[in-house]
Amino acid sequence: MSTVLTVPKNGQKESRDRGISTLPRFSSWFDNFFDNDLGTGFLSNFNTGMTLPAVNIKEDAEQFTLEIAVPGMKKSDFNVDVDNKILSISSETQSEKSEKEENYTRREFGYSSFKRTFTLPDSVNSDKIKAIYKEGILSVILPKKEEAKEKPAKRIEIS
Repeated sequence: MSTVLTVPKNGQKESRDRGISTLPRFSSWFDNFFDNDLGTGFLSNFNTGMTLPAVNIKEDAEQFTLEIAVPGMKKSDFNVDVDNKILSISSETQSEKSEKEENYTRREFGYSSFKRTFTLPDSVNSDKIKAIYKEGILSVILPKKEEAKEKPAKRIEIS
């Protein structure tokens, strides 16, 4: 099978006259700059925020448990709120570091935040929700209402 037309990355048709060398177009040079390691490395220095943390949700007969992996934080960095069956878990942190030497001053600062919200089912007793932060894991325990808890099977006697 032969190639009829080669289309470069930027979508413009490639010249069929291969005898004439051409300089790269600005748009292809710009695209290539951000494809190599220099471009992505340069841009990654500006990504100091936190990505949205994943949540594991477990259920047993007594409760739901949400587990969020957020290492390197303090329990005072979190806000856990319930309002009209909406559970909100958020965090906002700022850091600043500066060094002064004879010939230079270096200052670094950062900011990160996230917010996750969940609609609680009617079976959750929102007055008894607890949150625990231990070893980089935020656990939010959502106890079920008494009437929503699974009851053990029982045998019915026939009279």
